[in-house]
This record gives sequence, C-alpha cells and structure tokens, in this order.
Amino acid sequence: MDKVERLISIIMILLKKNVVSTTEFAQLFNVSKRTILRDMETLSLSNIPIYSINGVHGGYGIMDEYKVDKRLLSSSDLVNILTALGGLEQILISEEVDITIKKIEAMVSPLSLKSSIQLSFYGWEGRSEILHTLKTCQESILKRRLVSFDYIDKNGTTTNRIVEPYQLHFSDSSWYLKGFCLHRQRYRTFKLSRIDHLIMDENTFNPRNYLLEQEHEASYQPQLVAIKALISPSIKGQFIERYGRKSIENYSSEYFLATIYVPQNSIGFQFLASFGTNLEIVEPKIYVEEFRDYLNKMVEKYISKGSH
Repeated sequence: MDKVERLISIIMILLKKNVVSTTEFAQLFNVSKRTILRDMETLSLSNIPIYSINGVHGGYGIMDEYKVDKRLLSSSDLVNILTALGGLEQILISEEVDITIKKIEAMVSPLSLKSSIQLSFYGWEGRSEILHTLKTCQESILKRRLVSFDYIDKNGTTTNRIVEPYQLHFSDSSWYLKGFCLHRQRYRTFKLSRIDHLIMDENTFNPRNYLLEQEHEASYQPQLVAIKALISPSIKGQFIERYGRKSIENYSSEYFLATIYVPQNSIGFQFLASFGTNLEIVEPKIYVEEFRDYLNKMVEKYISKGSH
C-alpha cells in the first residue's frame, strides 16, 4: 500500500470511528508508529482537522464538524460499493478485490450490510482456468515487463507474440489483454481464452503514449449495420435491456418490430442466431440473405451427420 492510499484509508477509518490509537493504525497498515505520526502530520498540513488525545485510551480522531459537513463517503455509499464489488468478485477472481471488500466491511456497521441489492453471475468453470493467465498479465503490467505467448486466432492459426501489456479489460463475459504487439508493431487486443504458454519476460519496457492506444481502440470497433427484425414477446425484455425501449415498436398481435445495430461479421450472426425461432430478420434484404447462408451452413453440418 502506498502513502496516498494509506492516507485515504486513515481518513475513511476516522470518519467512521471516534478515536483510533497509533498502535492500531500501525498494526493495520503494517508500518511503524513513526510512519503513522508522519501521516497524521501530513493530514494536518492538508487542512484535515485531525486531533490527538493523550493517555491510555488516547489516539487520533477527526473533528465531528468535518464528519457532518464534508463526509467523503456515507454508510450507504460504502454499502453500494460493497454491493457492486460483491457481484464483480465472481467475475474478477482477484485477491485484491477480496481484500478491498474486507477493508470496507470493517468500516461499515454490520446492520448496514443487509443490502437491498444482490448481484449474481454465472460461476463458469473456465474462468478458474485462466486465473493464472490473468495474474501473470496483471503482474507484468505493474512491473512493466514484456510478455510472450502463443495466440490462437478465430481461424485456429497459432502465432507467437511478444507484447507490451497495458491493460486488462473485462467485456460482456470475457477477459482481454490490451497491449502493443512487437511482432505487428501495432496496438492489439488479445482474448485471454486464446492465449497459451504465457510467460512474463525478464525484459522491461518504457510505456508508450497510451492516448495512441485509445485512438486505435476507436478504430478497432467492428462496423455496425442497422437491421430490422420481428421479435416475439418472450425476448422483448432482452432487447429493451440491450437497446432500450425506443428500439421496439408494435407490429402485430404476435410480434414486435425491433430496429437494432449489430456487428457486420460472424459475431453479429451468432448473436442473432441465439434467439432461435423467436426472431426473424426482415431488413436489409442483403443481410437476410447472408444470415440465411450462415444458418444453412449450420444445418448442413447436422444433415451430413444424419446421413452417415
């Protein structure tokens, strides 16, 4: 824990408790009492109204006026953070998240922890298999160390990559590593489930201008195409969640008409095919034909198997 993080933690603890001793702080942050004294001096110089009490039950406190007028996070704020982290913990599979949750729980009254919101995610078995990859990537980013790995693209072709890792990104249901590929000399996004034989290199790198990566990311997005589809009432809720109510209009007693944007590639076809007979694309005609070809190829696989 660096000094800034420790100072913020001290403020949050003092906002929730009356008096905390130097010994308690030193044990909590695993630092010396002298370090805690210096931290308190720093906070006082920063106009945080810290006061000290001498004696057996002495320690440090923060002025009540400051708690009322300038509270950084209220109990409900902390509970909201806990709720979000509690749900994300199942996705992030990170020890750091678990530690953060325990820190915040220590600041909140047990009575407040009965949250009115509960988040649940699938406990997919495959996520535990990429835990090692995830941790190695995270360590490499923090230490600014190159990573090398075999990358298997969507066509099954394997290439060896050496990458400057910059960021781990979780999107929808998958983890991605964003970095600069030395092989391609361009910023690339790699899906963790397609990475094999990952090794953190001994060589370090000097980070490039990350703004360039952000500019690249904008151009990296797949081209979208607007389509119109008839959807059954059973999947209306899913379309409202993803595209909003404005995307749907009444059509007949059996169907709604949805106007949505989907990627103009196989990912778009896979998404639409997942709705089965509850969806029928009606426009544009060329997309209808391409989607029909995609479905026919799927059916052919099963017809050929049935004829054996």
